[in-house]
Amino acid sequence: MAIVLSAIIGSVVLALSGCSDQSGQTEKTLRVGVITYSQDDPFINALTDELKAHLKTMESEERRIIVSIKSGNDDQQEQNEKVEEMIDAGCDVLCVNLVDRTAPYRIIRMARNEKIPVIFFNREPVKEDLMQWDKLYYVGCDAEQSGIMQGEIAAEYINSHPEVDKNEDGKIQYVLLEGEAGHQDAISRTEYSVKTLMKNDVSLEKLSYQFADWNRGQAENRMNRLISQYGTEIELVLSNNDEMALGAVEAYRKVGYIRKDWPVIFGIDGLEDALEAVKAGEMQGSIYNDRVDQAKEMAKMAVTLFEGKDLDQESLKDGRYYFSEYKKVDGSNIEEYLNAEEEEADGKNMEP
Repeated sequence: MAIVLSAIIGSVVLALSGCSDQSGQTEKTLRVGVITYSQDDPFINALTDELKAHLKTMESEERRIIVSIKSGNDDQQEQNEKVEEMIDAGCDVLCVNLVDRTAPYRIIRMARNEKIPVIFFNREPVKEDLMQWDKLYYVGCDAEQSGIMQGEIAAEYINSHPEVDKNEDGKIQYVLLEGEAGHQDAISRTEYSVKTLMKNDVSLEKLSYQFADWNRGQAENRMNRLISQYGTEIELVLSNNDEMALGAVEAYRKVGYIRKDWPVIFGIDGLEDALEAVKAGEMQGSIYNDRVDQAKEMAKMAVTLFEGKDLDQESLKDGRYYFSEYKKVDGSNIEEYLNAEEEEADGKNMEP
């Protein structure tokens, strides 16, 4: 009786944890556990959707792939517990979008004890942590590159549109919406966007830097206060991501300014809503964060690691890092990116 009860309990644990193969045939089943930092980040949600789609295409008669996605809900302790649940359920590969990039120790220790490879993504761990074990990898982009590119497209626009300097004082009064205090991408994007603008002969006057935690609603609230304080003095809004840039757009939509009194607004990520805003002239540009390429690489790595094969070292920096290239998006090429989004959506709608 005790043996039967134990078997039943074990089956229930596997079923509830979401990373199990309920067919009972586990020898040909790749179980991928994906744990994000939040369930409310549109870019991360789009990336994980792409990952699921790419893994689906890699199924065959010999290999089934099960993907379980959970959120850490902005709490590193909760994320650690979700990882432990997935490991207990028998996952073969973990894909982790850290809540706190400086605190992967427990996740690494648990995975290493069970010999489960970990692909960190989007939030890059400290290099010393990633080098603790040879089955730890990172997939993402170079945040410095995104800041430089944002500065370049903003400088190009400003230098070719003198009307951006509404008060004609020879300086561009700007505000900057920052993602998160202490976050590596936020620091790099902020620093290099401003440096690049100045390097390209744009004289700047900072009005305010505001943290908005990558969130559209928070950014709208911050911008409402800034508009109340500075009015039409704001000539440029630089945002660490598109969600916050769209929060700025929403604030200006609601305040009732005519379009010529809006500042120019630049984001990063290439979200569909931001691309539409660029087309409408509400934003002047974004930097495309290639979620399709990153998801494809993560899927390929997961299958290769599951099969016990060596990863393609030529595509990896230091044998651990895969960096996808950012791309500039502005009015000159917006249709190309919108068409790509439409084709991607059509492809997903056709999936069985």
